Amino acid sequence: MNVLMFSPSYDLAGGAVIAANRLFHGLLKEGVDVKMLTGKSSFENERVNVLTHNLTGEKILSRFTTAMGLNYIHYYSSFRIPGHPFFKSADILNFHTIHSGYFNYLALPKLTQLKPAVYTLHDAWSFTGHCGVSFDCERWKKGCGSCPYPDNYPPIKRDSTALEWKLKNRTYKRSRLTFVTPSRWLASLAKQSMIGEYDIHTIPYGLDTDIFEPLDPEQCRRALGVPSGKKVLLFGAMGLTERGKGGDLLVKALSKIPAALKKELVLLTLGQADEILKNTIDLPIINLGYVSGDRMKAIALSAADLFIFPTRSDNHPCIVQESLACGTPIVSFNHTGVPELVREGVTGYLAKPEDADDFLARILQLLEEDELRAQMKKNCRTIALNEYQLGISAKRYQELFSSILKQN
Repeated sequence: MNVLMFSPSYDLAGGAVIAANRLFHGLLKEGVDVKMLTGKSSFENERVNVLTHNLTGEKILSRFTTAMGLNYIHYYSSFRIPGHPFFKSADILNFHTIHSGYFNYLALPKLTQLKPAVYTLHDAWSFTGHCGVSFDCERWKKGCGSCPYPDNYPPIKRDSTALEWKLKNRTYKRSRLTFVTPSRWLASLAKQSMIGEYDIHTIPYGLDTDIFEPLDPEQCRRALGVPSGKKVLLFGAMGLTERGKGGDLLVKALSKIPAALKKELVLLTLGQADEILKNTIDLPIINLGYVSGDRMKAIALSAADLFIFPTRSDNHPCIVQESLACGTPIVSFNHTGVPELVREGVTGYLAKPEDADDFLARILQLLEEDELRAQMKKNCRTIALNEYQLGISAKRYQELFSSILKQN
């Protein structure tokens, strides 16, 4: 079996890219001959090629298509992919995040008429008129138009969401595609959408549980400069301003921590959130910056008593899986795909959506329950080993690829 994956980057940045890269290496470990075409790579790998573009021509065309509110359809070089050696030798294709500035979804019919394909969804973009996260909007069920969130990623300059919805729908009807979602929640949305008539499978992300494992908390805290005797909260995000990440909910919650308790806590942060937090909450903060190395993330997660995750829009977040594998309980909100990972009373607590006070109450409750938190740590690790090991995910993809090839 020869698999050709498509992903926006081979560099480790962003949950969807990380998940795709892990699958790539997981398939290799299972003996699958897998290669990747990507939009970006800083690493040399004979199995990874960066897609070439007609930069001048596509840039000129993008002035018109972007102004029309249609993203990515200016990449006409995508229609030339069948000439690439990786494509010629492939038996089956696997697409990941085709809306990150490297691929034209209108090329799907041409590519998939030549090779069957699995399209792994990491958000809702594939069945909306432009956005990856629609929040409370359900216009994608009927055809979009009159978009209430034109600035949601990827943003649009003009509301052509009804047209893009039709273009996607027409594209899929002319393509040979099987869909995969990492969460049952995203699958449930997909089944209500334009792709509901297609085969939709759910295969959770996988990760290396030998890298993400529980480490000695005290050693990790010393390595990170955390004072002894403190309870540690960990929060990770690229920033607090993106609505979907729930930074405003985090600030509201942490600003209400009782003054006496603040003396006992330290907040570890990953990403670029420390400046805003320093100006709004009176709590000791140790910012680790952007951490790309898996082992360093495992150290940070192992140092924490709790991982706090105030998201509004995540599908199957890699960082929550990583927290489970490191044996760190999580407090988050009861919506989207999060409850499939944060299981109430088992691997953490779930607050009422949009309720910062309940979010804080759940954090404080779990900080006080030492025995329950210790049991949750064991539960987290057990579930990670039983359900989210990379080999499990890779084998399920391998089985899906094999079944599709037998039908073609």
